[in-house]
Amino acid sequence: MARDLTDQDVQALENIQLAPAIDSVTPSMTGSVALNAGQTNDKAQLVGAVHNYLDIAARTVAMGDWFTPRQIQGNEKLVLLGQQAVGYLWGPSTNLGEVLGKNIRLNRTPFKVIGVLATDGENDNVAIVPFGAARTYLVGSANQVSQIIVKSTSATTVPAAQDQLTRILDQRHYIHTPTNRDYNVRAFQRLIDQRTQFINFLTVFTAAIAAISLVVGGIGVANIMLVAVTERTREIGIRKAIGAPRKAILKQFLIEAVVLTGLGGVLGVFVGVSIAVAGGIILPKVVASFPPPIVTAAPVLIAFLVSLVIGLMAGVYPAKRAAWLLPIDALRFE
Repeated sequence: MARDLTDQDVQALENIQLAPAIDSVTPSMTGSVALNAGQTNDKAQLVGAVHNYLDIAARTVAMGDWFTPRQIQGNEKLVLLGQQAVGYLWGPSTNLGEVLGKNIRLNRTPFKVIGVLATDGENDNVAIVPFGAARTYLVGSANQVSQIIVKSTSATTVPAAQDQLTRILDQRHYIHTPTNRDYNVRAFQRLIDQRTQFINFLTVFTAAIAAISLVVGGIGVANIMLVAVTERTREIGIRKAIGAPRKAILKQFLIEAVVLTGLGGVLGVFVGVSIAVAGGIILPKVVASFPPPIVTAAPVLIAFLVSLVIGLMAGVYPAKRAAWLLPIDALRFE
């Protein structure tokens, strides 16, 4: 028979003799909850949390306060909302500070908003209440735990912590074969590794697209400079005939190529920064959980320098072709 996770399971996992690779244990109650603020209704993910939930879930409070130990022990009807839930209830342009102190209903039970969580881009449609309050008024029952979050002592001890956790719970739930387990274990380290692999693939893919774009752009600049050399062949012949050295002709066309791509780089930087700034202003108002783009000086400077390097590389062949023209051939060109 399947057994629920209980407070006694949490206490067993906190036993350092039984699980030396486990650093901390955080029980929580989870489920779906109906939110009501005036005439506005919404559904959100519910989390009944204890004092160390923010640390183990890597979340922070953007506005207001986290629960005090006394509030958690007293099962007080207090709630922290994610920014997406705030946007659904009061609009995406709502000032987060104005939400504090307001009363809302969670499954018809009144709760007071004491804080708003900082966005993490994923779990922002959430309502967090004290662990006991969730179990008393909203989901579950006495002694029941929906979820147990376990933190290992280090990244290298994740497998050991997982083994110790399953061994303890198997023993307590009388599980003899893994297929009969009445609980699921998910290691976030594996999810992190999968996400890192995806990000690395995306980075390589983006770099490949950027490289192709740079090559095509460089070929375009080289073609433009070749056309310019062809159209100004007589001018080059005249300059050479009156004593201009090859070095001067080479420098002239290299400078023109660099100036051409430099102007393109300035225009590209202006357009890119403008879109990023506009996105940072508009998108968070449209989608409450959308993180604003970050614009720093280093990528902008690197992008501009790359445009200059592309111009220099693309201008080498046309400039050399112009510099090595014979004056007599250049003057005869029509």
